[in-house]
Amino acid sequence: MTALGSTPTGDTDPPAPEPPAPDPPVPGAFSTGVRRITLDAGGLDLSALLSEPEQGPPRATVVAVHGGGMSAGYFDGQAHPEQSLMTLGAQLGYTVLSVDRPGYGSSAAWLPEGLTLGEQAVVLHAALDDFRRHYAHGAGLFLLAHSLGGALVMATAAGAEPDRALLGLDVSGCGHRYAVVPDQGRTTRRNTLRHWGPLRLYPPNTFAKSTGLVAPVPAREAGELARWPELFAALAPRISVPVRLTFAEHEAWWRHGEQDLADLAAQLTASPRVLVERQPDAGHNISLGWAARAYHLRSLAFLEDCLTHTGRE
Repeated sequence: MTALGSTPTGDTDPPAPEPPAPDPPVPGAFSTGVRRITLDAGGLDLSALLSEPEQGPPRATVVAVHGGGMSAGYFDGQAHPEQSLMTLGAQLGYTVLSVDRPGYGSSAAWLPEGLTLGEQAVVLHAALDDFRRHYAHGAGLFLLAHSLGGALVMATAAGAEPDRALLGLDVSGCGHRYAVVPDQGRTTRRNTLRHWGPLRLYPPNTFAKSTGLVAPVPAREAGELARWPELFAALAPRISVPVRLTFAEHEAWWRHGEQDLADLAAQLTASPRVLVERQPDAGHNISLGWAARAYHLRSLAFLEDCLTHTGRE
């Protein structure tokens, strides 16, 4: 396996050293029916979690994209049986693919400094192409993302060539105006946990169960945080699929007053439908809180609307 962007060397060149192997999954770390897979993203391996419906082919595929300082397991919460988007989606007839973003999971060894947002979008496109070649994906792909993962799916949807398989976007915890000054250094685990919100919003043992989900934010990703408002302004008018944006009641990263949200939605000028909603009794990491199931059900209901819109078109 060659690193992203590398070129083959001559016969006399010594072979490139192999990166350290990722830690093996801990038994019981994932829900029943959830398994690890690897996607070929144009020469770079991306690790991912996959859950498929037991009966028949999927109606569509939910591609779940985690935020900064997290990993693919974010969407398979283990602190409470009803937290997992992976199992809920499969029960309702969808395939759910939760990817480790470039610089996280198995690709962290190849990309210790991570990638910029634009570079990550290129890699994610390639990984999804590989997924569609090898797995049933139903009517298309629905990108569901959290926090900085939302920035990535917006960049992916705003690509130069619109992806006809893309049904819509569902993004939580990602606005366009910061409520705090983003840390552009290497974000520590303590900093990552600081903005979760009140502890009462999360089931007991959430933090203990989430230890394996938290990862350092790669330097190149962290260095671009301050530019997100500018990047959003450039990307938003190029997103031409339905978009749903959700902000937790106790969201601490982003400004989400009525005027902020109205301006946020107004910039998505090419989207045929824009919903901006609030999730009560939730902190920034909605998918790990007590509100996870309610949020996931609303997200999948939006996917149903997207399927209806696509069928009508």
